[in-house]
Amino acid sequence: MSSIGIFGAAGRMGHAIAQVAKEAGLDIAGGTDRHGGAELIQGVTISTDPRALAERSDVLIDFSVPAALAAHLDACIAAKKPVLIGTTGLEPEHHAMIDKAAKHIPVLQTGNTSLGVNLLAALVQQAASRLGDDWDIEIVEMHHRHKVDAPSGTALLLGEAAARGRGIALSENSERGRDGITGARAKGAIGFAALRGGSVAGDHQVILATEGERIEIGHRAENRVIFARGAVRGAQWLMKQPAGRYDMKGVLDL
Repeated sequence: MSSIGIFGAAGRMGHAIAQVAKEAGLDIAGGTDRHGGAELIQGVTISTDPRALAERSDVLIDFSVPAALAAHLDACIAAKKPVLIGTTGLEPEHHAMIDKAAKHIPVLQTGNTSLGVNLLAALVQQAASRLGDDWDIEIVEMHHRHKVDAPSGTALLLGEAAARGRGIALSENSERGRDGITGARAKGAIGFAALRGGSVAGDHQVILATEGERIEIGHRAENRVIFARGAVRGAQWLMKQPAGRYDMKGVLDL
């Protein structure tokens, strides 16, 4: 029986992943969190030692915080174990760490583990590739009041999909946080708007608009279980892969 270890296990996603993995008949090797001491599920406690957890796990899932990424990657490399990273708010230096780790172990990094969201990203890329830059692309997202990063990892995932479709770099063609007299919208830009409030698990809408018409496609997450299901499925897939960097497109065979 395969065993899953969970970094950032004390959070809501950690508990959801543990429950989904248990229902799927997988063994829970344990979890880590900076405080430790709590119980993940019945009979499984949360520690503060990522290396010990990596040693006794077949695959790791990380939904913690960017500041913990280096220690988690080091633990997985030392134990030669694959890791799925769903942590959001990553900066370029974190992606450089992931690239380095992927030379030694399988690493799947994604801004969203929902299978529906990743299918949406594929549709966005296809639409962007077939429509010219006279079609403006705007991405609107809403999350619960406690989310600390914006735009969401999912919004950025969708923005990257649109940029790939157009053959451009998102970092050089995005508009965020418009306020005041901003001037006209730049042609070909990909815009982002972030809303926060209540207990929204995650709503994302991609709008492609041109003169006289627009296309709107989106995804609504009703609870965190969908992300946990996708993470567990992705982790099971990752265990069969050689060292390298992967995303959810591989899990869906897109």
